[in-house]
Amino acid sequence: MTLMSAFSSVGLLLGAMAVLSLLEVLLPLRKRTAWSGRHVAPNLSLTFLTFATNLFLNIPILLGLAFLQARGWGALNVVALHPALEVLFGILILDFAWYVTHVSMHHTPALWRFHAVHHSDPAVDVTTTIRQHPGEGLIRYVFLAVFGFAAGAAPAAFAIYRIWSALHGLFEHANIRLPQWLDTAITFVFSSPNMHKVHHSRDRAFTDTNYTNIFSVWDRMFGTFTPAKAGLTVDYGLDGCDGATQQSTLGLLRMPFQATESPARGARESEGAA
Repeated sequence: MTLMSAFSSVGLLLGAMAVLSLLEVLLPLRKRTAWSGRHVAPNLSLTFLTFATNLFLNIPILLGLAFLQARGWGALNVVALHPALEVLFGILILDFAWYVTHVSMHHTPALWRFHAVHHSDPAVDVTTTIRQHPGEGLIRYVFLAVFGFAAGAAPAAFAIYRIWSALHGLFEHANIRLPQWLDTAITFVFSSPNMHKVHHSRDRAFTDTNYTNIFSVWDRMFGTFTPAKAGLTVDYGLDGCDGATQQSTLGLLRMPFQATESPARGARESEGAA
């Protein structure tokens, strides 16, 4: 992935965000609230910060995967596979790595403190997708590197997966209304908008489900699946994190390093101390 292709990918994501933002106006799942306007500036600030850090984090992983492929190291490089199958298996392994990362961030207090920045958004729409603390980005890439290097995933699989996962993330966070039958049908293979809205609930019984990034098979396989229809009525955000200062760009960047009154976070930290 050259620097030019990286910038092209950013352009693609911004274009997709613009299209989905229009669909949010035409086919909204929920009516706009005061938070719908307030969260745009901090969300976009973190989005562009994530774009910048990801440009650098992608490079060592791509170089490492190319190095392993050239030497035939890694599980997928020691078996003879059609190039298309090699890419497919690589994408599946990377998506499973994303699932494992996501579960780990919910159940490991130190990791949750970074991931809580994403979950604390009181309104979920397309701008929430890449509302991510730089620390979370680093955590995710470490997991991707460990799984990708062990598997010997093809560099092409990594490049395709990163673009696909970002585009899918925009789709599942978007505040768009799909017919319930269609949303449910999507969940038999992929994560859907309503399926992921369940994950953004303030209720931990829902928050700790539907971790899927692209393929819903992981949630179904490991018993963390909640039907998509539950996403129609959940209350978004984290208790104790709704203050204007907390929801500012600076407040979100500082959040992992400050104590909060969030019951969700407190429960996780209590578990870690047990």
